[in-house]
Amino acid sequence: MADLDQQFLAATEAVKKLGERPDNDTLLKLYALYKQGSTGDVDGPKPGFFDFVGTAKYEAWAKLKGTERSAAQRKYIELVRSLGA
Repeated sequence: MADLDQQFLAATEAVKKLGERPDNDTLLKLYALYKQGSTGDVDGPKPGFFDFVGTAKYEAWAKLKGTERSAAQRKYIELVRSLGA
């Protein structure tokens, strides 16, 4: 498990050094997988109607509810690697 945590941390650093910014859908996937892999299931109230970015992030993360932390970490690592990091 420690090896997976180390790979996850390395991927979080690698994503900051990407050559170009991913599209918005990919950014939402990265965000949701990161949050699920680091925090677990979504918590707290959904952002207000006019907070479009916050609502999109919340909904992307909420779709992963029930996904195990380790599975989310693996998917995050795979996605970062597929982006060339």
